[in-house]
Amino acid sequence: GRGVLSQAMAALGGYRCIECSREAAELYRDYQRGVLRISICKSCQKPVDKYIEYDPVIILINAVLCKAQAYRHILFNTKINIHGKLYVFCLLCEAYLRWLQLQDSSQNTDPDDLIRYAKEWDFYRMFGIASLEQTSFLVGIFITLWWMRPEMLKTKSDFILLLKALLLSSYGKLLLIPAVIWEHDYTPLCLAFIKVFVLISNSQAIRVTLNLNRMLPWLAIFFGLILENGVVCLFQRMGWDV
Repeated sequence: GRGVLSQAMAALGGYRCIECSREAAELYRDYQRGVLRISICKSCQKPVDKYIEYDPVIILINAVLCKAQAYRHILFNTKINIHGKLYVFCLLCEAYLRWLQLQDSSQNTDPDDLIRYAKEWDFYRMFGIASLEQTSFLVGIFITLWWMRPEMLKTKSDFILLLKALLLSSYGKLLLIPAVIWEHDYTPLCLAFIKVFVLISNSQAIRVTLNLNRMLPWLAIFFGLILENGVVCLFQRMGWDV
């Protein structure tokens, strides 16, 4: 249980204080018989990770509020490997919403097999476009950060950690599900709010992972959006609906 996870994370040197982001040897000390004592950070003299005693729902609420402490707990002090699956699922949600809007704009109701095949192909096309847009956004972020602060991404582990943080912080795209289920008249407004929330989460993830100020993460996101919009313009020039 917790003891095994504690030993594994300690071996990897992956613990961080959620308050000051300094490395820590352990999160807590187990005195057996259910007696645990949270470790105190040697740098800031605060508990290394108070969230180990919190309910997951409370941690999720703090993450939704974009609290840096919650992000550090999730990224550094827990063993979460759902970023890949979450990324694909978010892309599926986005592709489905685009495909649904494309079908709403089409007046063809012919149930012919060829028409159904064409509609299925449209979904795959939307998934591919959404994937390329998201990839270009991430590439823009990494290029900007590498150009501005090359020492931050000097190892493969730094790259993987930041990529994981960006993918996990895109969980706000799951809100596309109720946007599809609820009234479609408000879909553009919903999409705008979801986009802003995801960008704020991405900015906080970059800031926490690389221990930066607030300006550089937003600069990286800005260039990521430029590259993403460049891909969108390219598809539009090709005559594709995106």
